[in-house]
Amino acid sequence: MTIRVLLADDQQMVRAGFRLILQVQDGIEVVGEAADGAEAVKLAVAGQPDVVLMDVQMPRMDGLAATREIVGRTASSVLMLTTFDRDDYLFESLQAGASGFLLKNASPEDLVEAVRVVARGDALLAPQVTRRVLEAAAGRRPHARPADAGAAAALAQLTERERVVFRLMAEGLSNAEIGGRLFLAEATVKTHVSRVLTKLGLRDRVQAVVHAYRSGLVVPDGD
Repeated sequence: MTIRVLLADDQQMVRAGFRLILQVQDGIEVVGEAADGAEAVKLAVAGQPDVVLMDVQMPRMDGLAATREIVGRTASSVLMLTTFDRDDYLFESLQAGASGFLLKNASPEDLVEAVRVVARGDALLAPQVTRRVLEAAAGRRPHARPADAGAAAALAQLTERERVVFRLMAEGLSNAEIGGRLFLAEATVKTHVSRVLTKLGLRDRVQAVVHAYRSGLVVPDGD
């Protein structure tokens, strides 16, 4: 099945570069380009792409507001373009519903893999991105938010094993890495992950990260 991608970035050269990388890949088709968030929402609602590659800073409507609109009105997954110089953008992107994050200096191979990962319904959250979100949620950044009592209370639904798996998910470990840490088969880990998401009413691993930090289940080293 062909993955249909919408590019949203206010820089034409950036969009052209992404198009050149993606359009030569088997199973990926660039179906549109948007120069601002409002246009991205319009095209996403009309065309229902599988993945929207979304810049954060754009005129008329920024990528955060556009992501909220797209996630709320379509079945498209949003892959956010981000840099580490604005942690507030990163944290707000998580809460807006983005399914993945890609650094603007990522390699072409990383771009292609990120699109494929998000398109198949998985979340892409690199460990270094996880660290920044964790620090923000734990109070090391001025935009950090206090622990959410409701999120903490929801953890009571999880078994002890599920809580351990949840904690490792929130630290950025893959299913294979969690299995290695806990001496479990990857298929077993996948089952635990699915149960955690279902019990907590979460869409994917990205939402799980936010929930874990808001609940206080995971805190940065040294806290």
